[in-house]
Amino acid sequence: MSDRQSGPNFWQKLKIGLARFMQGRYGTDQLNTLILTVGVVLCLVSMLLPQPLSLVLTLLAYGCMGVAIFRMLSRNTYKRYLENRKYLSLKTRLRDRDHRYFDCPKCRQSVRVPKGKGKIAITCPKCKEKFVRKS
Repeated sequence: MSDRQSGPNFWQKLKIGLARFMQGRYGTDQLNTLILTVGVVLCLVSMLLPQPLSLVLTLLAYGCMGVAIFRMLSRNTYKRYLENRKYLSLKTRLRDRDHRYFDCPKCRQSVRVPKGKGKIAITCPKCKEKFVRKS
């Protein structure tokens, strides 16, 4: 017979324990990745600068990393989802150079229209409200 036990080893127990701890928590997303990246970059830049400015950047870096950890361990998954969705929407708008985005005055639905067409009448696809904007 072998001296080894047939039960889970230390690493398997750690993995199971971590999975159990993270149940019901938000985890990571694209916004968290951005916040952590900004924190690491600030930390690296702070090493190259003189003392008073270095301290400020280090505190900002730790603040960014703290926010990312808070978001990752949060149990309010719906709020974290909405924050990430807003970030992704803003990222998409910044990358899309061929269109302008307007919010419907009635229902607040976002409407995308081509850029450079002058004054145009826009019809909201959701509530059929008509409004005029300059593209």
